[in-house]
Amino acid sequence: MQNINDNGPVTCSDSILINATPEHVWATLTDIGQWANWQSDIKQATLNGPLQAGISFVWKTGGVTIHSTLHSVEPYSHFGWTGKTMGLYGIHNWSLTETNGQTQVSVAESMEGWLATMFKTAFNKSLATAMRRWLELLKQACEQ
Repeated sequence: MQNINDNGPVTCSDSILINATPEHVWATLTDIGQWANWQSDIKQATLNGPLQAGISFVWKTGGVTIHSTLHSVEPYSHFGWTGKTMGLYGIHNWSLTETNGQTQVSVAESMEGWLATMFKTAFNKSLATAMRRWLELLKQACEQ
């Protein structure tokens, strides 16, 4: 798995416990083409091939189109990608761990680039809010 840049101008991590198996959480999280059905901030997401490292996908969130490439696809355990858009470069990683029949989902992201440096404070705050929302929506989708 490619690590996030802990020294980047924008970094965030968070986690949530989901009352579902890692297999169920994995199936929901990695079905990129269905993200817009449960993650209301995403308007469209298209995977450009099989779910494996090196495959790209394009998604729209917050009015921005992001071009991403999967770097980690380890079933029921690790899922991650890098992404580029408008002067930003991000690394995004998910980790799933089974805990007493539930799944602990951890997520970490870093962003770099001139925009991230210029708007460091605002981007750190908005990333933390967006990450918490993504986790809560994932929990809701997996537990319903």
